[in-house]
This record gives sequence, C-alpha cells and structure tokens, in this order.
Amino acid sequence: MLCLVLKGRALLCSLLLLGAWPASSTEEVFSEQELQEYLSSSPASKASLVHFRREASLSADVFLEQLEKSIAALREYGISVLKVSCHREGTLGYCREERSVGKAYLFKGHVLIREFPTDALFSVDAIVANVLFALLFNEVKYIATLEDLQNLENAIRGQSGLVFAYVQAVGTAEHRVLMEAAFVYGSLYRFAVTTEVTLLKSIRDEKSDIPASKLFFCHCQVATDPGQPCRRTPMEQPLTTLNVHKFLKLMGEPLVMEIMADPEKVSTVHLQLGLPLIFILTQKETLEADRRTAEFVAWRLLGRAGVILLSRGAAGLDFLLRYNVAVKTTAEGVKYMVLKDTEEIIALVEGNKQGGPVPENVEEEEEEDADESYEQEIQDDQVVESIVRDRKHELPLGRIQTLTEESFSSALAASDWMLLLFYASWEAVSLVVMQSYVEVAARLEGSPGISLARVNCWDWPHVCAQQNVTHFPTLKSYEKGGRTLTYSGTWGTEAMARFIELIQTPSPVKLTTPGEVEEYLSGKSPRLSPGVSVLGLFDASMRDEKEAFMEAAAALSGSIVMGIYCEEDATLLANQYRVPLPAVLLAGPEGSRRETIHLPKSSTQDMAGLIRRALLEPFPEITVENLPEYFQLQKPLLILFSSGSMSQGDEQEMRLLAREENPQSFLACWLNLENTPVGRGILRAYFGSPLPPLPLLVWVSPHAGGQVFAFPSGQSITKASVLSWIEKLESGLEVPSATLPDEDWKPRLPAYDFLSRMKPPLPEFTIYSWQSSQQEENVAVHGEDKAAEGREDPVEDPSRAELETEPPTGRDLRGTAPRLAGREKQAKRHLEL
Repeated sequence: MLCLVLKGRALLCSLLLLGAWPASSTEEVFSEQELQEYLSSSPASKASLVHFRREASLSADVFLEQLEKSIAALREYGISVLKVSCHREGTLGYCREERSVGKAYLFKGHVLIREFPTDALFSVDAIVANVLFALLFNEVKYIATLEDLQNLENAIRGQSGLVFAYVQAVGTAEHRVLMEAAFVYGSLYRFAVTTEVTLLKSIRDEKSDIPASKLFFCHCQVATDPGQPCRRTPMEQPLTTLNVHKFLKLMGEPLVMEIMADPEKVSTVHLQLGLPLIFILTQKETLEADRRTAEFVAWRLLGRAGVILLSRGAAGLDFLLRYNVAVKTTAEGVKYMVLKDTEEIIALVEGNKQGGPVPENVEEEEEEDADESYEQEIQDDQVVESIVRDRKHELPLGRIQTLTEESFSSALAASDWMLLLFYASWEAVSLVVMQSYVEVAARLEGSPGISLARVNCWDWPHVCAQQNVTHFPTLKSYEKGGRTLTYSGTWGTEAMARFIELIQTPSPVKLTTPGEVEEYLSGKSPRLSPGVSVLGLFDASMRDEKEAFMEAAAALSGSIVMGIYCEEDATLLANQYRVPLPAVLLAGPEGSRRETIHLPKSSTQDMAGLIRRALLEPFPEITVENLPEYFQLQKPLLILFSSGSMSQGDEQEMRLLAREENPQSFLACWLNLENTPVGRGILRAYFGSPLPPLPLLVWVSPHAGGQVFAFPSGQSITKASVLSWIEKLESGLEVPSATLPDEDWKPRLPAYDFLSRMKPPLPEFTIYSWQSSQQEENVAVHGEDKAAEGREDPVEDPSRAELETEPPTGRDLRGTAPRLAGREKQAKRHLEL
C-alpha cells in the first residue's frame, strides 16, 4: 500500500494489483483473453498501461527497456504496466489490428482513454509524463495562447491558485515533474502547461535565451479585479521535484504573519527550508501602514524569505527603539538592524546590499570616517552637537500619540483639544524640540480634555502639506469643531506649557460689571493666569471695532488672555479710567498701569500688531528668547551690560530713559551676563579681549551702519548725561568703538531643501496613499528619475502595467522607528543637497 501525504491529509492510498507485471522483469506476459478478463474485473478508477507485442524489432526492444524501467515510477501512482503477447492463443482485436503496431494503450478500468505511439514514450520521463497527463486531462490544462491563460485565470479567480509551467516539449523530465506535482497537489491548486515560446515571452518579457522550463504560481485566489491578470510569482530554481515541492509549500504559507512573540522562538516553513525570516517592527499607531509595507516586501521576496510583522508591545522583547528590522537565519539567529528603505531589505536577502545594515556599531564606524571635513561635520551648530551627544538616549514617547495618514482625521475628531507637533525625525532642531515636548507631556499627564500627538513629516508629507506645514518643527493646537492655532513662541518647556495653559482659556473673556473689570485689571481674577492684563472697552455702537478686537484676541490666543467690556455703562467706565472709546487698557501685575491705547478704525491684523507691540516691556532684560521681538522694532539699542543685577541707581536712571518723551528713537534695555552668557561673546566681538569693566552702557545701531559706541567709563549713568551723549554720537561727534560687518547673517552652509528631501524616488519605505502619490509616481517615471523605468517589479509578472496600476503599497518603514535615513551622517545629507 502506498500513501502520499501532504499536510497531514492522505491524497492517495491505492492497492497495487497482484498478478500484474512483475516488479523486476517483463518475462511474464498475458494473452489478450487474459487481459480482457483482468480489465473487466479491475475497478473503474484503476489505470493500466498496456503494450501489445506482435513481433520483435530493435525499436520495440528499446521501448520495452524503457517501459520496464518505468514500472516502479508508475507503481507510485497506482498505475499497472502490462504486456500482451500476440503470439499466444486467444488473439483478439488489438493483436489482429495493424494499427496496434508501435502503440501503447492506457485503460481506466476496462475503458480505453488514450493510445500512445511508442516513439513518444522514448524514456521513463516521457512515459510517466504522458501517462499522468492523460489521466489528469481534466485537472491539467494545455494552454496555447495568452487568451487561453487569461480565461483560465478568470474561471478560478477568487477560488484557487494556478500552477503554470512552460516546458520545451511534452514528455521531457520537466514535464514529468509538473505532472507528478499535479498528481500530489491537484486538490489544492489548478495546473496548466504550455510548450509555446510566444506565450512565455508574452508573460515574462524574455530578452535572453529561452529557458528549458519555467514555472509560475498565479495568485488567482486573492485576485479581485476581473480586468487584470493574476499576480504571478516565478520559481527561480530549476524545475525539479524537490524545488517544486519547496516552492508550492512556500506559496501555501500566509503572505505576512503578525506576531507578538520573541523572534528567537519563532519558527516557520521558511526557516525549515533554509530561508531567512524578515521581521518588520511595528507599533499600534502605524500598524496599518506597516502592514502594507510588510505586504510590499513580502511580494518582492515571495519564495525567497518569510515576512513577519512584529509588534513592539510584545512582552519580553528587549531591543532599542531605533531598530526597525530584524533578520533571523538558521545559522546566525536574530539580528536587529536599522535599514533605510525596502531596497535595502531586498538587497540584504539577495546578497548584494548597497549599504550595510550594521546592528550595533553603525554610529562608531561612521565616527571613524575621517574623510569628511571638520567644517562639514560639525557645522558650528550646538543643536546638532547636542543631538550627537545624546544620540543613545531614548525619549519616553509613550504619552505622545503617533499619528499617520490613516489615523490623523479620526484622532482629531476624537479629541476635544489636541496639541500636534509636526517634525522631521532626522532633523536636529526637531529632535531637540521633541525633548521639550516630552517634558510638557509629562506635566499634562492626566489633564482632562487635552491630548498631545506628533506627525513625522518625513514619513507623512501629504498630511503636513494638507495642514500647511512648511517648516520643521511646527506646533499647532486643534480645538474640536473650532479654531486651529499655530504656536509662534520659543521651544522651551516653560514657554510651550504656558501656551497650552493659555489656549484653554477662552479669549476674550467677557466682563459684565465694573467690579469684574477692576478685578481683571488688578490681576485678581481667578479665571485668568497671571501676567499683563489687556482690556478692550467698547460701547454698543462700536460693532466693527469690537469685532476686530475679538478677532485679534483669538489671533493672540496662546500669548495673552484678553478681556472685553461692552456694556451700556462702558462710557462711564471709560471716563473713570480717563480714556476715549474705543480703547484698550493694559495693566501689569498687581494692577500697575502700563499703557492706554486709543483704537482708531483698523483691521484685525493692525489691531493685533498694535496690541502685541504694546505688550512689550518698556525696559526689558534682553535674552536669547525675546531678542527677536525687540529686534524687529528696528530701533537702536541702548543696552546696559551687567554681571548680575543692576544697581538701584542705574536701574532707576535707565527706567527714566525708557520713559523718555520720544521713546520711538531708541530702545532702552539691559543684559545680565549671568542669565545670558552669550553676552560675553557679544562684548568680545565689540571690544575684543580683555572685556571692558562692567556695568557698561552700549549704543548699537544694527539697522543703520552697524556702529557701536561705549558710554565714557569716567561718567556716571544719569538720564541727563546719557541723553547728552546720545546727541553727540548722533551728531557725529563721537568715535564708534566698533562697526558691525556689513553682511547678511547666514549659516555657514546652505540650508536644507526640505521639500526636495520629502519626495524620495519610489520605491522606498514611504507609504504614500494611492491618491496622494499618483502624481508623484508619474513624475518619477516620466520626469527626471529615468532610473525608475528600469526598476525591478515585485515579481516577474507578465505585465508591468498590471503592477503599475495597483496602489503603490508600503515602500518605507515609517513610524516603526525613527526615520531610517536618520542614521546617515548629517554632513553627507548636506553635501547631497
């Protein structure tokens, strides 16, 4: 008894016929009458190959030799081999007919189903192939044209896969291998064969010599579009029994498996067959996108490697967050890697990778590269230096939700108030800001109604373009069903936390009684955070001015919470504060009055600018954070440099200067070197070394000639003496101590071209949506990137058009870890730009 078993299920169990042709020779023969009796008693499914021998000849002897060699092979499939001697008694029809000369007959039970010329059965391979082909004529179709193949694919679409092979001729060893595979796997797949070279060329685009054979697996079971051919995966190895068995076993495996287990404990058919396993690391926020990435890689590597989607949330896993790919082989175990794009995975499996995915010491090797100039490497950038210094420190990003193109809209709809940081994972400033953002998230943990999220614009450029994000980083607040506000402050933790606190308070706050107005101006209102109070006063007839003020308050939300009073007694309240309507009152902490602004009719933008300028300190301490606000006033700066706090006398005189009748002529300010150490570098640039004694009063005209004057050290700082000195230097009677160079303030190196870097040539790991990337694909194919035309398809498919019409699924490992390209040297990227 013979049982062929596939996947635990017996496909064939048949009893060999006792009394049939002996296993070792053909000496025992039947008479024709004995044959008829034997066939009549055989089951209807029993197959027998019969040869009627009439007279000896050289060609007949050669055939009989091959026939005897085929007995054992045919027996494996329950097929008997019988010889009938026409010289024995009882000769009947077949022995008498001349047409039986040089023939062999295939019976099923007692029914003749096929006759073969013996010259077609020239070898064991030819005998087995032709007999099985005849028995499986309903299961194995012969295909002559491309139309025949497409019709067969359409007939089984959504039901079964198709195993299709080209062989040079029927009866070859390759034909036998296919028929034997069809005998075993026929209950799982449909089979087809062709000997037409033109058909092979039409589906394979052959430019080299036509191979002896070629086998394809057509994935019709997953095909949905009737107008497109089934995706076809070629078997790269020669058409042998072992190779076909391995290939079909792999085709029966899931395209992508998803696990939450330790890769060290994972074993699949691929490993058992000596093939590598590719693990693409994913997380909850990017699961859908990473699944498409894994499917793209799986199609490219189908039959050569297994692809598994591994969740980072799996218990017991211990690997750095920067890794995005793991590879497991039987020889080397599991290795975690940082790869750039899908092409590096393909190259890794094919053994001709372009860039080495070094698991542990990639940074060390890059640091040893001495070919880059020092200028390019450090770029004189303290931000980049801090990133390099802390490159192995992983941020706790668990409190910050990661958004993708798929989850962006739904996340905004589900949140009452969302803070969203748009950044690029490879860009230094973005990474520094992310540290502050993490600290803000820790402060707000548990706060109801507000959530923090992030979008990597390098991975999801379409999302950032839709949100009008043109530079990195950008922080925006989204109120459910309401306004969107862009943060314009500094990137420190305190400043961002202050912004978040202020945007949650409605602005302007409507005040309804004079008592509430007084509490607001004195800073005692519990509803508002402390700071400068801004109050708008309007009567009922001032609708346009009131509307402009309310719009300005909304525009300044996040910087200041403003109040508004527009009751019937607004005129009485204005008379109390001695201001004409409409007006804006500004009061400092504890009710200290600062300024009153009369509001003429103006636009929202003008009113917002007027209020913003009024909020500036009259005598500010200049810091790195607030210098841009005061610098844009384009006034000469009268700066008092001090080491620590000012003396009471100097402070009093400087404040008198700040309240000078003509405050538009200059800005009086001071700079504390202890709080702002960069001031020492400024003084060194003005006066060289050693530094002059402090305190030192300096006049700087950065917008007009760049002249720097130092107040005479022998004079005391008083309002009168300083004003007299200013008159002299404006009249040209004073000699400047230094002159600022007349050149643009630029970085040493060209700026990064962010937009060009956000359009990588396909295919890469970047998973654009079909709609958002269709236009970019056309540019890549028909525009400057001519190399895209010759790029290898995921499978050697009959038609490139078939694959090009499908959505360009996963090309980038986005979101699985920090951007893969982030491991490149910053200097190298800069050189490319």
